[in-house]
Amino acid sequence: MTSHRPDKSLPMTQRNPGPTALALTAALAATACTSAVTSPVSPPGQAETTKTNVLEAGAAALQTSAPLSGMDIHLVGFHPMKDDPTHQMEAHHFCRQVNEDFAQCSLFDGNTAAANLTGVEYIISERLFDQLPAHERQYWHPHNGEILSGQLTAPNIPAVAEKELMRTKMNSYGKTWHTWQSEHGTEPGDTLPLGAPKLAWSFNRDGEAQPGLVEARDRAFGVSTDEIRQDRQDLLPLAHPQSGVDALKGKFPGRTQPIPGVVDKTAASR
Repeated sequence: MTSHRPDKSLPMTQRNPGPTALALTAALAATACTSAVTSPVSPPGQAETTKTNVLEAGAAALQTSAPLSGMDIHLVGFHPMKDDPTHQMEAHHFCRQVNEDFAQCSLFDGNTAAANLTGVEYIISERLFDQLPAHERQYWHPHNGEILSGQLTAPNIPAVAEKELMRTKMNSYGKTWHTWQSEHGTEPGDTLPLGAPKLAWSFNRDGEAQPGLVEARDRAFGVSTDEIRQDRQDLLPLAHPQSGVDALKGKFPGRTQPIPGVVDKTAASR
């Protein structure tokens, strides 16, 4: 029997599509709605010259952008910095699903051609996380809180496709470094990528996100986080206790409340 290696230059749903993948592909093709989120800051500098434009055109014609061509999954979520949880950002992830256990994403502060590249995130399955040495796990944040709260979204695709995508990310983990702090909550941040990279984390309790942060995303895309959350309640039985849920417990101002199904693995074993 011969094996077939999936063509990674194709979107995920076009690689050896089965019945479910074909149905999702049809659903995705049925929508053409997009919402533009502009970057909060513009880096200083002179406008591009004609010479630079010509060089760019030549590069586009003669060089390849293959490493970027598979980054066709757009996720929007929110990151608090682990060492400074009150510093929070909206993050647009453009991801390539390398295999069923591993994805890699470039992070931007918007979804237009002028968006600033602000960092990188790697996403691994629970299976791969469990194989990591203990000292490495401190860098990987859990995803169940983001998914079950409705905060993590895949905008502009039908609900059925988004739900299936989120189902595949249940119990996964992300390792995220922000190299450009272009946002500080709902306010603009640095106009250049200054300082050391910051390790980002996830929200794991209600009330941790800065007021207005999630609401601004909802307005931009015409969605309701509360409605998304209700629609994802059938994912609750899939949730396993995760490491890192309590890593930032008590480090946010104001009262916070547990998210049903989001449990720290250490607490669950007591």
